[in-house]
Amino acid sequence: MKKLFYAAFAYMLVGVLSGLFYREFTKANDFPSGEFTQLGLAHTHLLTLGFIVLLIVLVLEKQFTLSRSKLFGWFFWVYNAGVIVTSAMLIWHGSLTVLGQEGNGMISGIAGLGHILLTAGMVLLFLCLRRALVRDGVINDPGVAA
Repeated sequence: MKKLFYAAFAYMLVGVLSGLFYREFTKANDFPSGEFTQLGLAHTHLLTLGFIVLLIVLVLEKQFTLSRSKLFGWFFWVYNAGVIVTSAMLIWHGSLTVLGQEGNGMISGIAGLGHILLTAGMVLLFLCLRRALVRDGVINDPGVAA
């Protein structure tokens, strides 16, 4: 539980700081107000996928002890890798946009890997949750081992 708490807290800090970076970096480079850059998306991804989702998982852990499953460690690291890779690519691509440079296929490819990791992490989370619900008798599924 401690890992989830500190990870959520770290994402909250980084998410807020990325919003500050977005505002100040665009101002410093005279980027037109209202013009699209992915820097704003990094801010919301970090706060939503990092901070809010991990707070929800913290509540689920408290309620159902998801960490009893061996899959929980996999969820934690795969999901966090996905959030970090995806957000880093948003910041990289958004910074290039503000500087008037083009992104490339490499950035898109790495961002795609980040989204794949996020998806795999979410699947692992649901597998952990399902096992916990079966174990606790909340759902009845004799075909699933707890």
